[in-house]
Amino acid sequence: MNILVVEDEVNLANALAHILADQHWGVDVVHDGNSAVVYGESGLYDAIVLDVMLPGKDGFAVSRELRSKGISTPILMLTARSTTKDKVGGLDSGADDYMTKPFVAEELLARLRALTRRTGEVVLDSITFGDLTLNLVDMDLSCGDKSVHLSWRECEVMELLMRSTQTTLSKNALLTRVWGTEGESSMNNAEAYISFLRKKLAFLDSRVSINTIRMLGYRLEYSQVSPA
Repeated sequence: MNILVVEDEVNLANALAHILADQHWGVDVVHDGNSAVVYGESGLYDAIVLDVMLPGKDGFAVSRELRSKGISTPILMLTARSTTKDKVGGLDSGADDYMTKPFVAEELLARLRALTRRTGEVVLDSITFGDLTLNLVDMDLSCGDKSVHLSWRECEVMELLMRSTQTTLSKNALLTRVWGTEGESSMNNAEAYISFLRKKLAFLDSRVSINTIRMLGYRLEYSQVSPA
């Protein structure tokens, strides 16, 4: 299971990451609301642990923005704000659950397990879209009887695309998640890896294509018609 932790107190964020990593879950940590939106909209996470009082955007704004973009990832708000008004505001903003600090680790883990069960999501070793299957262990991309091995970064980019089929994957989300930065050199890297993957899709004779959505980013599309 992959969890995104959004917490501006570095010590607490590190403690949360340690608690989750002890469960052998993948963990990414960000410390502000703007980064939370970029990471959250990638669609890579099984759940988001979200603080309310954050620089940039508060947790309520983050939750509302993710929901407005069609992101259905379960959100657990974890905050010191404990009034009924705060709880109602958090749930109305799109959060699925609300816990107050201080918290007990066992309860936090139980709530995250319940949230992911509720969505029916299961952590798998492979993901599929259209006629493609991506093996996340061996990093092999296959279509029918054909298969091609991906590099680590190619696999990261392809996984992001395959987990973001309900929305457009922004270049910012791609750059931040895979390269951890932005800028001209990273942008060129992203475009190069998209080109590599397009060539591999052509080799596989896949009906899946990576489309560039002008000013927005990239999106996978599956055609029912076989390539000529």
